[in-house]
Amino acid sequence: MPTSKINVTLVTGRSLDQGEALDIGKITERYFKKVAVIELDEEDLKKLGVTNGGTVEIKTAYGSVVAFAVKSRFKHQGVAFMPMGPWANIVCDFNTYGSGMPTFKGVEAEVTATEKQPLTTINLLKEYCEIELPSIIQEKIKVNEEGEEKVHEAVICTFCGCLCDDLQVKVKGNKIIEVRRACQLGRSKILHRLENRILSPLMKEEGKFIKVDYDTAIKKTAEILVNASYPLLYGWSSTSTETIRLGIELAELVGAAFDNTSVMCHGPTILGVQEAGTVAATLGKIRNYADLIIYWGCNPVFAHPRHLARYSAMARGIYVKTRKERKIVVVDVRETPTAKIADLFIKIKPNSDYELIKALRMIINDLDVEVDEVGGVPLEKIYELADLMRSAKYGALLFGLGVTMTKGKGRNIEEVIRLVQDLNNWTKFVLLPMRGHYNVVGANMASLWLTGFPYALDFARGYPRHNPGVTSATELLLNGEVDAALIVASDPAAHFPAVAVKNLAKIPVITIDPKWNMTCLISEIIIPSAYAGIECEGSAYRMDKVVLHLKKIVDPPPGILSDEAILKRIIKEVKKLRRL
Repeated sequence: MPTSKINVTLVTGRSLDQGEALDIGKITERYFKKVAVIELDEEDLKKLGVTNGGTVEIKTAYGSVVAFAVKSRFKHQGVAFMPMGPWANIVCDFNTYGSGMPTFKGVEAEVTATEKQPLTTINLLKEYCEIELPSIIQEKIKVNEEGEEKVHEAVICTFCGCLCDDLQVKVKGNKIIEVRRACQLGRSKILHRLENRILSPLMKEEGKFIKVDYDTAIKKTAEILVNASYPLLYGWSSTSTETIRLGIELAELVGAAFDNTSVMCHGPTILGVQEAGTVAATLGKIRNYADLIIYWGCNPVFAHPRHLARYSAMARGIYVKTRKERKIVVVDVRETPTAKIADLFIKIKPNSDYELIKALRMIINDLDVEVDEVGGVPLEKIYELADLMRSAKYGALLFGLGVTMTKGKGRNIEEVIRLVQDLNNWTKFVLLPMRGHYNVVGANMASLWLTGFPYALDFARGYPRHNPGVTSATELLLNGEVDAALIVASDPAAHFPAVAVKNLAKIPVITIDPKWNMTCLISEIIIPSAYAGIECEGSAYRMDKVVLHLKKIVDPPPGILSDEAILKRIIKEVKKLRRL
């Protein structure tokens, strides 16, 4: 019989609809409809007595939010899924347990049928920040469509860490009219580049945005950063490596905290690598050699749509030429589209990755496991996976946020690394994190070779320090320890826990971004920028640390500068104020 309430374990992650909508605009109706949702198993929906598309209230120990209930296409009774975004952030565990990253997966939740309606993006931000938001300035962009058609070859997609480098983009005048070979997410980003664009610098006066020129906005930005006691410089993963270098220089000049978006995804991976090392390979090596690929805690069909076609299941390598010659295994807490194409799917209980990895290590090292199941997985399934691993000629374990965002975090990664190291006593096995933002690896690498630390940097003492449980952007905002923020190519108001966003809204915020987003709405200054890889050149690191050059294929809107040019001018103004 239907009840008004069920208990579930909540996990968050990417979906195709969420990925496509976020690049069109997070303040749009489309984003609201695709992200303010909770995906429930059909049986759980029946228990609630809620129809597909009805509304429910999700309550956890950390907050409550109303969302649309959507029937899942896959079986995962007792496990609910919410796309990453501001609605999920209200009910997720904001504790980072010393890693700098909140716990976005494996949160116990109560779901109740309700007649309330979900709050729109802007109204949600108003509610949890407890502030009034200024109106958005929307302007139409005139695009020059005159001129001959030109097809740009080998264009790099700047959506995810795959950095697919084989796109064809057809341009007429300054208008992009066709994108070939891209996935749904990459195509959306390129074709919708002009929607919800910011066309001139803006400053907030008496609760309203007014247009200013770049000089005015940049001078005021420099003043705010120089006068702040402890500013935060955050973002950096969706811009060029050249810009990131400048950001670190600026952070040192103003004694700031400097952090990138890996703190919200693979920060625990970095901590695990620092403890245990790693066994790595390029995507090309995996494509050509791997006869066993394990996707653990990730769903590349949604998050990295071309990954399977280019590097794993459907890829034609030099030595592994067909799908029949390659085994695909998926380990996850719920059935996903990626699980549907796997030769073996292992469904694990939420927050049980560490225990399952430990059991695999024991079996691979010929030790007895004296239980019937581990993490909800029957022992015979674990032995089956261990046999596949040991008998592979070349194995690759590719893992995602399902391992880093659950309890255990960096300790989970240490065990994953040691599992792969153990396997190398039997065969060749490699490890690769599935990185999200297209240049998040570049943000880590630039930080590493400039300071020795990959993220969560602190320049308050004039030299770099690294302590993620203290100096990460998450911890600093949760604790209200910074008094100004410069956000570059990121949207923390849409992706940080609500407590952190509320504190962010209390301090002067400067946002550098091509489009309107949620962080823009709480900013004192907004500086528009061009898209790297579409409207200006630069470099970026692929998820396997291979550096690629980003091309310019069209001009940005008139007068719009690149992130790199903006940062150079801010640094120049800061040096003037500091008399350097």
